[in-house]
Amino acid sequence: MTALLPAAPPHVAPTGPGLTVATALDMAALRSGDPVVVAGRAGLGRLVHWVHTTELADVGPLLRGGDLVLSTGIALPESCTDLELFVRGLEASDAAGLVIELGRRWTIVPPALVDMCDELALPLVALRREVRFAAVAQAVGERLVHGQLTELRAVQRVHDAFTDLSLAEAGPDQVLDAVLQLVGCTVVLEDAHHRLLDYRLGPGDTATHLADWHSRSRACPLEARTTWDPAAGWLLTRVGRADRAWGRLVLHSPQQPAACAVAALERAAAALTVHSLHDRRRDSMVRRTHAELLAGLSVDPTAPDLVRRCELIGVPLTRRTLVGVTARPVARAGGDPLRADDVATVLAALVHAAAEERVPALVAVLDGQVRALLSIDPGADADPVVDALAARVLRRHDVVVGAGQVTSSAGGVARTLGESQHVVDSLGPAPTGSGVHRMQDVHLRGLLSMLAEDDRLLHFVSRELDPLREHDARWGTCLLDAVRALVRYPGSKSEAAASLHVSRPAFYDRLAKVERVLGVHLDDPDIRVSLHTAVVADEVLGRQASSKNRMQTLPSSPRAMPTNTDRVSQAWTAASVWNRGEVR
Repeated sequence: MTALLPAAPPHVAPTGPGLTVATALDMAALRSGDPVVVAGRAGLGRLVHWVHTTELADVGPLLRGGDLVLSTGIALPESCTDLELFVRGLEASDAAGLVIELGRRWTIVPPALVDMCDELALPLVALRREVRFAAVAQAVGERLVHGQLTELRAVQRVHDAFTDLSLAEAGPDQVLDAVLQLVGCTVVLEDAHHRLLDYRLGPGDTATHLADWHSRSRACPLEARTTWDPAAGWLLTRVGRADRAWGRLVLHSPQQPAACAVAALERAAAALTVHSLHDRRRDSMVRRTHAELLAGLSVDPTAPDLVRRCELIGVPLTRRTLVGVTARPVARAGGDPLRADDVATVLAALVHAAAEERVPALVAVLDGQVRALLSIDPGADADPVVDALAARVLRRHDVVVGAGQVTSSAGGVARTLGESQHVVDSLGPAPTGSGVHRMQDVHLRGLLSMLAEDDRLLHFVSRELDPLREHDARWGTCLLDAVRALVRYPGSKSEAAASLHVSRPAFYDRLAKVERVLGVHLDDPDIRVSLHTAVVADEVLGRQASSKNRMQTLPSSPRAMPTNTDRVSQAWTAASVWNRGEVR
């Protein structure tokens, strides 16, 4: 989307534009006074906002934060106690520093001033030659104003760029590219659960910047719309409305960010929010209505007119048997397991199958997966109906279908839809077996899938497996793979070794290293159960994270994102025609 960006100078670094005491001392107006720092060297990084010339001892209350105080000292007090009070007054007003011109009052700076400034880390500078204070004030003022004008121009360029991007309905790929071009630093888009969705690496940064992202991101809460975390070196802003934020943008900013960096990140978040709204408007009206009804039934089935709206759209809920169904395409080898056009294809196929089976259904895409609520005649056995509907889809499409338990009221819709989702999430990208999968088919994986949003499960997996991951990363071993093979073939270490293409002695050696790293005995049944559970949970969490990433239709890498919007709209329009029964 480079063409949408106005011509501009090279990258603007995301550092504060403020003038520090150290920088001010390097300006010609102060260098002419032969300055020497006699105390408070630790505070030379303080920002200078203006210059204040005074001879008053009680000037503290008249100062503003960041004032650099110039004085000859002719009216300052004599006693050490009063000099200490003078310095404390400067510190209380958050002064940037104190500059004393020697010659008129003192030939050396009084020790009381030196000691107190050192104690408070307030820079104390002695000028050993006479200077014109007015010239110093003018030079510093011009430098500050020039910096502010430069920053304003940079901010205006940011606003111009993102205005063009918003008018062009730019997608996440183009928005992140614009942030990188404008700011020149690594930028990351994550979801509400701190899972990385997309990113752009800044010049000189490597992929190691993204290591252990989930735990690092969780440690940086967003306390306002935009927050700078100096410890992490991150500038963060939310994406979406305050009450419905679906993610965050994170900019690598070790130093205090400039206003243009803040503006770029906030405008990028706004552009992503607008893009998500545009995407929803492109959906067919029928699909959007179905999505709203499914969401309403999942959140508050007692909402006024909700059941009535379902009946009006042709899906009765009273005195019916209701079953939740979730479907997703089987992952292609070497490809993205769920592309947008595949989702649209599955959606259309499921709608068409429901129409052919004459089963009223609400069908829509929620959270990147196709969800359906089937309304079945109460006198019919629900399982054969679901199986027949799924068989129509499976005859032409390679998909995974999960079904929840039946319910007879709107209040149970959230449960049956949730169960169908958990069934699909707990299965692998290309599960064995065909037909409809149900809760009784997924066993431990189904339970762990339902607990996937519980942080305690993530902590459990980390406790059990992180030592092995760290050892593998440090020494280039494959201990975690050995544990996976062990739990996958619990009855035969020969098969486990063969699955890793290693000999039995080599496999036994890896298991011995696992025991040393974890400090456990693998023959202990409790240890076996814990590791087995952790391995399965790790697989389930990884698949659910991948599924969540697809919610924003972003690719798994920071490359160009395919645009499937038109194909999605066409497929969903066809699906709405099938749902009305106009195609047979």
